[in-house]
Amino acid sequence: MDKLVYTAATGLRAHMAAQAAIANNMANASTTGFRADRVVFDRLNLKGDGSTIEARAPTSEEVTDADRAPGAIQLTGRPLDVAITGTTAWLAVQASDGSEAYTRRGDLEVAPSGVLQTGDGHPVIGSGADHAATLSVADDRRRRDDLDRAAGGDAKNPQVIDKLKLADTKGSDTVKGLDNLLRVKGGGTLPEDLDAKVQGGAIEGSNVNMTQALVDMIENQRSYEVQANMMKNAKDMDESGASLMRLPS
Repeated sequence: MDKLVYTAATGLRAHMAAQAAIANNMANASTTGFRADRVVFDRLNLKGDGSTIEARAPTSEEVTDADRAPGAIQLTGRPLDVAITGTTAWLAVQASDGSEAYTRRGDLEVAPSGVLQTGDGHPVIGSGADHAATLSVADDRRRRDDLDRAAGGDAKNPQVIDKLKLADTKGSDTVKGLDNLLRVKGGGTLPEDLDAKVQGGAIEGSNVNMTQALVDMIENQRSYEVQANMMKNAKDMDESGASLMRLPS
């Protein structure tokens, strides 16, 4: 009885966490460059004194990684929009804590301070320096590869200020954080991918498959109901056993 209750309880907790991850994926189905979270269930074997503890097998749920499949390319025509081609190259940005992180979000814009940043406010890091690239905008004609015209420059000969740093994630242990940014596990930075290219005037959409997400949500809900029924059956079995133990009146 004890084993059944604890196994069902951990299953309920794991399926609730999985439902939250699936709902987060669905909520970001239209977020530029979003990567869907992957939820993995596993069984934990408890070790200890006595066969009762060792026989328990609680359920563990963990978001281990993000789906690295590319999203659909959407043509926008905006001069600063870029879509990264391939699957291993990621755009280097400055996270809120000042560290270097990586994203596939390419809806770039110029902040009032002159800093080139993503649509969610993370400054873009240039390949020529370890700080956020700044732009000196003379007019509204911008080159599409994170390059801009210097103030007072020749309109026919735009001056290169910096280049986007596109990092190579191949062979590196990376993990996606709650802010949807990719980081090197344990700290550090990724090397630059010199062969990576971008497509100007376009952005990469989310890779969330809404049909698959709905199927996953339904399956997860049904599994949750199975665990809830196990709890109810455990209660019924406990009440039946208690009635057998009662002395006849």
